[in-house]
Amino acid sequence: MEPVRARLGRGFDPGELRRIKRLWVRHSIAEDRQDIDGLIATLAADCAYEVVPTRLRWEGHDGARAFYRELFAAFPDNRFELTEIVVGPQGVFEVATLTGTNRGPWAGVPPSGLPVALEVLILFPWDPGAGRFTGERIWFDRGAAAAGPVERDRA
Repeated sequence: MEPVRARLGRGFDPGELRRIKRLWVRHSIAEDRQDIDGLIATLAADCAYEVVPTRLRWEGHDGARAFYRELFAAFPDNRFELTEIVVGPQGVFEVATLTGTNRGPWAGVPPSGLPVALEVLILFPWDPGAGRFTGERIWFDRGAAAAGPVERDRA
């Protein structure tokens, strides 16, 4: 990955920012549909997925596919509710609440079979040469992930 100071020095090109935002929207729609091929289409060939608190890492398109297979198996009814987002020349940073029923292991947390609501912070680094994201860096509170069930709003 490019050093942070070099990424900080990237200029603000409105056309580039629109491309980054559009690709993030495509990525998000593919994730909502659990469309792994659609997700891979938004990623550079040398992408990496990293769950920072657990130090788990998946590399390349094959690794990204494995990451998403595990995520969708662990939370087959997953939803991401976006609460914050920043789009810049370095990529996209989002804060979201992941909700779903924990049916399988994910990110080092064993399955509970219970509903969860987990705040996640996700960085989508941008590769301007490839015009794609170089993966995701994901942060969350491991204690919150292992805490157990949550009350969900009943509509």
